[in-house]
Amino acid sequence: MRRLVNASLGTQFFVLQTVIVFLAVGGTAAVWMEHTRELLDWQYQQRALAIAESVAGLPQVREAFSRARPELSLQPIAVGVQAATGADYVVIANRDQIRYAHPNTALIGKRLSTDGSQVMTDGRPWTGIQTGTLGRSVRGKAPIFDSAGKVIGLASVGILEETVADQLSVALPPLFWTVLAVLVAGSAAAALIAQRVRRQTFGLEPAEIAALLEQREGVLHGVKEGVLALDLAGRVTLVNDAARDLLGLSQHDVGRSLGEMRLSDRMRDVLDGADPGDDRVVLHCDRVLVLNRTPVAVRDRQSGWVVTLRDRTELVRLARELDQASTTTGALRAQAHEFANRMHTVVGLLELGEYETAVSYITQTTEAYSRHAAGVREKVADPTLAALLLAKSAEAAERGATLVLSDDSRVEEGMIGDPHDAVLVVGNLVANALDALQESGGTVEVSVRTEADGLHIRVGDSGPGITPSLVHEVFLEGFTTKVAHAGPRGLGLALTRQTCSRRGGWVRVHNAGGAVFTALLPTGEPPPSPEGEPAGPGEPAERQVRR
Repeated sequence: MRRLVNASLGTQFFVLQTVIVFLAVGGTAAVWMEHTRELLDWQYQQRALAIAESVAGLPQVREAFSRARPELSLQPIAVGVQAATGADYVVIANRDQIRYAHPNTALIGKRLSTDGSQVMTDGRPWTGIQTGTLGRSVRGKAPIFDSAGKVIGLASVGILEETVADQLSVALPPLFWTVLAVLVAGSAAAALIAQRVRRQTFGLEPAEIAALLEQREGVLHGVKEGVLALDLAGRVTLVNDAARDLLGLSQHDVGRSLGEMRLSDRMRDVLDGADPGDDRVVLHCDRVLVLNRTPVAVRDRQSGWVVTLRDRTELVRLARELDQASTTTGALRAQAHEFANRMHTVVGLLELGEYETAVSYITQTTEAYSRHAAGVREKVADPTLAALLLAKSAEAAERGATLVLSDDSRVEEGMIGDPHDAVLVVGNLVANALDALQESGGTVEVSVRTEADGLHIRVGDSGPGITPSLVHEVFLEGFTTKVAHAGPRGLGLALTRQTCSRRGGWVRVHNAGGAVFTALLPTGEPPPSPEGEPAGPGEPAERQVRR
């Protein structure tokens, strides 16, 4: 047994299956033999009974019972029937069970060795197996009636068990060869199955398979990137811990199709291959995910797909902070450049001795900047948003453009909710408007005002506008008309839409002498929303497909 346990998987399969085939065939053969023996016993019992009833029905037998010495007439009749039918013995006895005929003449006149009173009493035939003076035999007994219908004796016919056994032995050779053929075929089938198991397990033993499974589980659940596997029908077959955390899934989602899971249309399109490609950017709840979908082939046959998910939320946040820092740096650089020009002008005037002109120039310049900053602070009381607009104004001036804060702008301090959200929305919309001018100059008009339902934002530019067919697509993650470079692109407007939707607001765009973006950013607590980033009120819930 220990050798079998330590044997290879194929050998164990072969030995166990061979044993199972042997037990099954041996058990079947034993049942067949027992059934055949019982059938032969029944057949010989019926044969013996038929002979006994024939003897009991002979008129000569009934007449012999009325004579003085019936054995003289019955013995020849019994011997003749025995020889004619092939029975091993034919016995005739009277009602007192005294033999009148027997193969052993010495027993004539003696009492039967087996009880026949049941036949005498009931007057009905009997069959069974008994052991008598000639040995164990299959017997049939029939009552003998006189002309009045009274039982006057019995006829007993027997066939020895050796005769039945000889008949059974005749049927054994075909059974033996059949069993042998089945054993050979079963062993061959067991060998083929063992060979197939070796191929399917790549020759690995159970301990090696278990070790590989443990290693796979350890690797899958140990990596920080999310891993999600799909079969050809689009059902989830595997999800590691990182993917569950990123997508908000559970172990119960394994085996479910993508259509049954609470995912955004954009996420579902990337997962099922409707949006193919590498490094697909998807916004899921508050996270920025990068997905890659790769086919999985086993033995040159595709068996499904594996999707890796990387969390780039922190990277995008840092990129936004870097953009903001770059904007501030650009504004400072523009101001420094402008200040240097003004200082050169002042120095020149002083060198020329135009002292009064220099003083007048400095006064006008200072008052102009102060009036601009005061005008912004008068309309926008929130310092964070006001600082952003001043920085964007300086950036626009450096690009040769003009940023105008509309007269209807009114922002009360403390009425914009989370300033980070307001800065994100306004900053992205203004940056998008400046990019639309394409360094050719122009005007960006910004309107920000707080009302009872939140912060209303309108940003328009004098650029070429947006193609009508792309009005909805500009808000999709990954969509961009800019030249690609390192880092995630096409996220600014998508993040703007996500931020507005998360707070229960909306963002829209239309053309009016250029692109005009309008947005509502509610100032209250964000309403609970189902997983999958649903569209906000008034926002088209178009299918999110990255172009």
